[in-house]
Amino acid sequence: KGSASTSDLSEAAIEQTVNAALDIAHYTSEDPFAGPAPKEFMVKEVPDLDLFHPDSPDPDYAAQVAIAAEKEALSYSDAIKQSDGASYDSHYGVKVYGNSHGLLASYASSRHSTSCCVIGVGKNGEMERDYSYTVARHRDDLWTPETVGRKAAENTVSRLDAQRLKTGQYPIMFAADVATGLIGHLVMAISGGNLYRKSSFLLDHLGKQVLPEWFNISERPHVLRGLASSPFDSEGVYTQDREIITDGVLATYLLTSYAARKMKMDPTGHAGGIHNWYVKSTGQNFEQMLKELGTGLLVTEVMGQGVNVVTG
Repeated sequence: KGSASTSDLSEAAIEQTVNAALDIAHYTSEDPFAGPAPKEFMVKEVPDLDLFHPDSPDPDYAAQVAIAAEKEALSYSDAIKQSDGASYDSHYGVKVYGNSHGLLASYASSRHSTSCCVIGVGKNGEMERDYSYTVARHRDDLWTPETVGRKAAENTVSRLDAQRLKTGQYPIMFAADVATGLIGHLVMAISGGNLYRKSSFLLDHLGKQVLPEWFNISERPHVLRGLASSPFDSEGVYTQDREIITDGVLATYLLTSYAARKMKMDPTGHAGGIHNWYVKSTGQNFEQMLKELGTGLLVTEVMGQGVNVVTG
């Protein structure tokens, strides 16, 4: 197997890139597990997922959005002392995939975002910073810059003047941004690369209870304007709705065609990543969960190397 890339889309450059990949393939050891995904898993039709809403804002517009977010944040509280930056970004692209099965499929997508980060100073002089951002396929779906700035300031102020808990046993709740990081470790643990290398604590746990019975995760790749929506993965394998965790039971692994061959299973359409995971709600919002927590620890940030996926 050989791979090469180029940012020059001229015909000559593309031909040179293909030849470079072929040269590499000639000098690498034969791998019986390499190759395109099986033909029966190739995408047949590419649905319109409403992902393409390009916008070419002039620099003045982008600056106005960033300035508006920053202005709102700085005016929120006297505790907010300075900005650590605000930005507006907009880009679009086209993904095209073809292979020797005769597949040639493509789709276009766009992404727009606004972000803001500010620094606050507490009563004792300690400094904290936090941020907020919004991202969407269509510019009109973004929060207003004022909302982004206000949320950035709110998040920063909430960090100031922290107090120590007395030593004891307390319930713990992870804030949404931290909780998604934990789910990221789950993704790593059930991904084919770690599984066939026997480097995951969830090896041989397919169909087994790995989380509480109330915990459910579903994947929905075809959500209109979804940030992780995709009609096919990086190998041209079609994507489909599937259950990841059902009543705490691991319902699937995440396999590329290479990992699938290694494990004698079928590819799942996850070459390149996951697609719109939904954690089933218990019906409580953040404020209700915080009230139920009572005296406890709300984790808003973690440090260190994270979870050891080998041991869990």
